[in-house]
Amino acid sequence: MAKQLERGRQWYAIHTYSGYEENVTENLKQRIESYDMHDKIFDVLIPTEKKIKIRNGKRKVVTEKIFPGYVLVDMMVTDDSWYMVRNTPNVTGFIGTGTIPTPLSEEEIKALQKRMGVDEPQYKIDVEIGDAVRIIDGPFKNSEGKIDNVDNERGKVKVLVNVFGRETPVELDFLQVKKI
Repeated sequence: MAKQLERGRQWYAIHTYSGYEENVTENLKQRIESYDMHDKIFDVLIPTEKKIKIRNGKRKVVTEKIFPGYVLVDMMVTDDSWYMVRNTPNVTGFIGTGTIPTPLSEEEIKALQKRMGVDEPQYKIDVEIGDAVRIIDGPFKNSEGKIDNVDNERGKVKVLVNVFGRETPVELDFLQVKKI
C-alpha cells in the first residue's frame, strides 16, 4: 500500500451490488463524517445521464446510471481509507488487480463529467429527408411514410403518411419512427 500514497488524490471505481448504488453512496458519506476522513476521501458519486424515452406517446426525460453497479470515489488511498471504503456495506471491492485499486485516468473522468454535465439530453436523429420510415408508436403505429422535414432542435420529424389515398403530413417525435 505504501506505493499508493505517492499517487495522491485520484478517482477510483468501487463495485457494489446492483441497485445499491444510492445506498452505498449514503453509507460512504456517513462513514466519512463519523470516521473523520475528509482529508482522505473527498467526493462520492454515481455517474448518471439524462435520456429521452417515450412511453404511451408521451416524452419523458429519465435519469439513467451510466455504469450500473459502480460508484466513483475521489480519494487518497491509504490503509485506513481503503479499509473504510472496502468495508462499507454492499461494497464488493475496488476495481483493480488484487487488493490494489486502479485509478481512473484523467481522460476517463473528463469524458464522464462531460457526459454527466449535459443538462438537456441530445437528440440523435438518424433519418434524412426522403427516407422511408415505419411509425412505431402513436395513432399511426405500423404505418409507413416518407420523411418530409427534420427538426433537430425539437427532436421532431414530419412524415408524409398515406391516409385515404392522400399524402398527409404528420409531425412525430423522432423516437416514434424507425428507418426501413
